[in-house]
Amino acid sequence: MKKLILTAAIGLVALSFQACNNQQASTDTKDSLDSLNDQSQVMTTDDGSEFLTEAASGGMMEVDLGKLAQTNAMSSRVKDFGNMMVTDHSKANDDLKQLAMTKNVSLPDMPMKDQQDHIADLKSKIGKDFDKAYMSMMVKDHEDDIDKFEDAAKGKDADVAAFANKVLPTLRVHLDSAKAINDAIK
Repeated sequence: MKKLILTAAIGLVALSFQACNNQQASTDTKDSLDSLNDQSQVMTTDDGSEFLTEAASGGMMEVDLGKLAQTNAMSSRVKDFGNMMVTDHSKANDDLKQLAMTKNVSLPDMPMKDQQDHIADLKSKIGKDFDKAYMSMMVKDHEDDIDKFEDAAKGKDADVAAFANKVLPTLRVHLDSAKAINDAIK
């Protein structure tokens, strides 16, 4: 009888651990990565790890949306812009991965929820509807990105600041192009 009670108790403990693990697995990817990065002893407070995580997610979204633009857009200018996004953000993403490795920062392997929502929204659009929604999003997104990269360029970590400074001119070109195309297709 004692063995039966002991076996049942062990089973309940195992189920409790599994439930905790399932609950933890279902938390937002960003929170999980932030937690891992916070536990890292390699970088200090205000180390840029949150910026690196967000930049990685945003960069992956830019590549995914750029590919989508190449198939769903009607305007050749929008398709060309999408191609530029794939090329430039793929390069920046590769550089970001290298930096994150040297800083022992865990990056997401796919865009986070907010970026996934943008992708899902645009997947349902084609032609002129896609062009307008995509270019409008690209203007807003690049304005936000430039603000974040400018802040990171002033941060305490010299390597993160150097990366942000390196990418900023490209983001500014993207914003200028996005504004010009957005104005032309209205």
